[in-house]
Amino acid sequence: MTLHAENIRVSYGRREVLAGVSLIAQAGEVTAIVGPNGSGKSTLLGAITASLPYKGRVHLNGQDIATLRPWELAAQRAVLPQASHLAFPFTVIEVVRLGLQSGAAGDRSDVPLRALARVGLAHYSDRSFQELSGGEAQRVMLARVLAQVWAPIEDGTPRWLLLDEPVSSLDIAHQLQVMQIARDFTQAGGGVIAVMHDLNLTALFADKVAILAGGECLASGAPCEVLTDVILSRAYGCALRVSAPPPAGIPYILPHAASA
Repeated sequence: MTLHAENIRVSYGRREVLAGVSLIAQAGEVTAIVGPNGSGKSTLLGAITASLPYKGRVHLNGQDIATLRPWELAAQRAVLPQASHLAFPFTVIEVVRLGLQSGAAGDRSDVPLRALARVGLAHYSDRSFQELSGGEAQRVMLARVLAQVWAPIEDGTPRWLLLDEPVSSLDIAHQLQVMQIARDFTQAGGGVIAVMHDLNLTALFADKVAILAGGECLASGAPCEVLTDVILSRAYGCALRVSAPPPAGIPYILPHAASA
């Protein structure tokens, strides 16, 4: 099963933000979308989630999302936005239950606490969401979307996590924790698409990388294929060098800003 975005075009007024971008993500894999600020990463995810108008087609597990009702979409994929703002004084557990109620496991009363435990916040259940730090709030929202698609695969059909900068407010330990949650979800049969800024985390956890720049997809493939000096330097407009230290051979990216 796949999530296939085909020839996606998005415009804000006269400005074209995405100029015919295509992306295929496979269940069982972490697909990362990377690129400089303003390259169209979050816009592409917005089209994939049907949260903004677009031209083109998006197929989720073989179905055109334009033909699916909101509850049918919610049962198959959960969306973590860059930031979430709540106007009411919810407790942490109440926020996570919102995800449970949106998904297909609404009768599983054990899921919210298990989702909080998965992100390391089980003891925060009765706290006010408004009192959390930025990183804590981000992890609570991750627990919410996990509760929505708790079973990564159901009756042979994969579910999807669509994550927009899921580690942006986190320290390195929690960044690794969140990315491992994404990896575990795919290893259990689900699919993950994540907008990322950290190229080293992308190289470490992604199975496939799509590099956007100027509203176009410059390259798409395995990290070792597309995280190269030439492609990254072109995408980000600065000199970047990719190295692969032993023993794992996982690429890492270093900026070379000093002039000779």
